[in-house]
Amino acid sequence: MTIQRLGLNRFALSLGAVGAVVVAFSLIVVKNAPGDTSKELVNVSYDPTRELYQRLNPLFVASYEKATGQHLAIVQSHGGSSWQARKIISGEQQADVVTLGLFTDIDSLRKRGLIAAGWADRLPNHSLPYTSTIVFVVRKDNPRGIKDWPDLLTPGVEIVTPNPRTSGNGKLAALAAWAAVVTRGGTDTEARAYLASLYRHVSDMDEGARGAAIRFALQEIGDVHLTWENEAIREVAESNGKLEIVYPPVSILAEPYVAWVDSTVARDGNLAPAKAYLNFLFTDAAQAAIAHLGYRPYKSGIWTFPSLTLVPITAIARDWDGANEKFFAENGVIDSILGSQPK
Repeated sequence: MTIQRLGLNRFALSLGAVGAVVVAFSLIVVKNAPGDTSKELVNVSYDPTRELYQRLNPLFVASYEKATGQHLAIVQSHGGSSWQARKIISGEQQADVVTLGLFTDIDSLRKRGLIAAGWADRLPNHSLPYTSTIVFVVRKDNPRGIKDWPDLLTPGVEIVTPNPRTSGNGKLAALAAWAAVVTRGGTDTEARAYLASLYRHVSDMDEGARGAAIRFALQEIGDVHLTWENEAIREVAESNGKLEIVYPPVSILAEPYVAWVDSTVARDGNLAPAKAYLNFLFTDAAQAAIAHLGYRPYKSGIWTFPSLTLVPITAIARDWDGANEKFFAENGVIDSILGSQPK
């Protein structure tokens, strides 16, 4: 069994690979011997999970073949979380399973009749195999002295963060910034003013997290990168000492959900392997790999992560749907701040 990589931007290459090319998605296919009758599953995921599923997919394929005798090929697609959901809805992207960055991205598929109602209750831990948060990546020795959210507004500081209209990372960074104000005594008016000021420190915004990572780490643009914790860990590990992680005292509790796409698996007869694939994410073997790659596994005691106050979405909105309406819907907070910038 071999692994064949398709696509141009597998950013697991070292930071010395300055010639890396950014594309909207990459495909990682687990192939079997010629002449077999493999079934294929398509996992549509968000931007920084390439390395995660490169680690997990072969483990699952081997365990599933041992248990069932059936060969599987897993095709992996990556991009900005909200953009990925839109592509599935439009029919541009097929998906058997989705492992996206936000509840609302998966639930948008339910609203279009592609995923069944009650989907989050079909898997362990409310369909959350891991959580994460938004942290800061800075240059060596932190020359700008960035330690907390107010420091991002220091004159001259250039921030790198992806577009909150297309990226789960971008949405979560906005929510984390808002939460850092209102959970420490600030009003919504003050939080809106802070967020508007923050975006004045951002120049171009990439569609997804990996494009922003390349901009900051490879192209060396900006003073601070607001990113997923796992992406920050990878960036720093590959930077040869050029980058550091800063954990702000307060950030958002990020909850990347997973689900199978009922309309697709019913049509293609892939329900059994799709369910097995997602249930595998909650096993001890998968949880250990998840933790090793910088995601916070739902099972306790596997890995120790730095401590900070993680604010649940209910601290700033009634739920994820409420947050989407308040912040990211048409005429919401982000529209009011970013105005007519391209969506």
